[in-house]
Amino acid sequence: MFNGIIKNIGIITDIKKKNNNFFLAINSKMKFKKDEIGSSVSCSGACLTIEKYNKNISHFYLSKETLNRTIFKSSKVGDIINLEKSLIYGDKVSGHFVQGHVDTTCYIKKITFLGKSWLVNFDLPKKYRKYVIEKGSIAVDGISLTIANLINGGFEISIIPHTLKLTNLVHLKKNKIVNIEFDVLGKYIKNFIN
Repeated sequence: MFNGIIKNIGIITDIKKKNNNFFLAINSKMKFKKDEIGSSVSCSGACLTIEKYNKNISHFYLSKETLNRTIFKSSKVGDIINLEKSLIYGDKVSGHFVQGHVDTTCYIKKITFLGKSWLVNFDLPKKYRKYVIEKGSIAVDGISLTIANLINGGFEISIIPHTLKLTNLVHLKKNKIVNIEFDVLGKYIKNFIN
C-alpha cells in the first residue's frame, strides 16, 4: 500500500525481454537495505517487487498481467519513472490509499498552462468513467491527485508546481500514455452497489 506522495524519480537503464519474462532496471537516488529486497515499490503506479539492488540500480520482474495493464509494455531506456516505497504502519498519509494495482492506461488530450500550474485533460475509455467523480482521488503514474472536473470523454486535473518539480509529470505532453489507478474505496462501493 502506498499514499501517492512521490519524493523520488528514477530512470530506466535496462529492459530485458526473454520469452514471456520482462525485467526492468531503474537508476535512482532511492536506497534499499538488504532486508528490503522482496518488498513492494510503486514504479509509476505499478506495485513491483524489488528483486535486486546494487549501486543505485533497482531490478524488477514484471508479469504478463502487469505488462498488459501498464505503460511498461511500451517503455524504453531513458524513461523517467515515479518511485515510492510502501507505507510503514504509522506513516503519515498525505495523499490517498494507492494499492499499486493499475486499472488501465489513458492518454493526455490537452495541457493548458495556468501561471505555474498545469491543467491536464485525460482521455478515459467509457467503461471506466463510472469510477471518476469530481473532487475524487485518482492515481496518475502513482501520484495521488484530485480530479478537478469531469469533461467530455474523460477528466481534468490541476497540477501544482511542487508536484511538477518532484515527479515525472513535468515531462507530460499531448498523447503521452500514463498509468491510472482509481480510488480503491470507490471501486469497492461500486461493486457492492452492483
